[in-house]
Amino acid sequence: MPILTFKAPNLANSPELAQAIDALNRDGIVVLEDAIDLDHLAILRARCLEDIELLLNRPDKPFNWNPGNLQQDPPPFPPYLFRDVLVNDAVIAVTKGILGAGLKSAFYSGNTALPSPHRQPVHADSGQLWPNLKVAHPAYAIVVNVPLVDMNAENGVTEMWPGTHRDTTVIMQTGDIKVSQEALEAQKKIEGPIQPTVKLGSVVLRDIRMWHAGMPNHTQDPRPMIAMIHFVSWWPTNALKFPVGTEEIFAHPDLITHADFVEKPVDYISAPGSYEFEQK
Repeated sequence: MPILTFKAPNLANSPELAQAIDALNRDGIVVLEDAIDLDHLAILRARCLEDIELLLNRPDKPFNWNPGNLQQDPPPFPPYLFRDVLVNDAVIAVTKGILGAGLKSAFYSGNTALPSPHRQPVHADSGQLWPNLKVAHPAYAIVVNVPLVDMNAENGVTEMWPGTHRDTTVIMQTGDIKVSQEALEAQKKIEGPIQPTVKLGSVVLRDIRMWHAGMPNHTQDPRPMIAMIHFVSWWPTNALKFPVGTEEIFAHPDLITHADFVEKPVDYISAPGSYEFEQK
């Protein structure tokens, strides 16, 4: 099944908004094209590519599962803060349509696929909230991915398993977000995974419960991607950190950015941590 794609400009005031919301609720994923200024992405891309070496020079390199998948925060200060990335009207219109009023943004990080033959295990970033559900509950968090390059199967676009946000076998209480081989085989009989081609300037919205996996990057160039999360209003979150004086960048009538605005420089290079990776 192809991932449904919508044009972001004017989506918030378009009849297609309801279709985008329905698609995300049904499939667990939707793509909004032409959402971000390409000049803004070029500025972010250049800095993020420069920062890779700093992250790899850390003794505790922030890899997720394997040395091909690097957890990477974008620089959280001007001139790298852009409203069309952080508080995008089309994105917010869709996430508000699912999560309701008072939704909040409380995650600003990223994921870079380095040239590598390795892949991640299939997993959900977070599972169902309760065990033994017969039917999955509504969404409580939507991941907002902003690629900094064109993404495809060659350079390691994420493997997606549409519809699996409705699966009830992966739950938070187990403490393990990996999907069992038995569950994978059962899901393949219903619908298998895909690796979509995503154009630069697009935003990928994904239910946080959807199964997915970081894939090998067969090129010689890193594939950087920013990740944010929009949460339902009542979800407990930690505050992000941004410099004093940038408050207006985040001002939006429908999205609350849960942030502390601080005087000291934010050490974003030391912030990301590894996940299920044994340092050698």
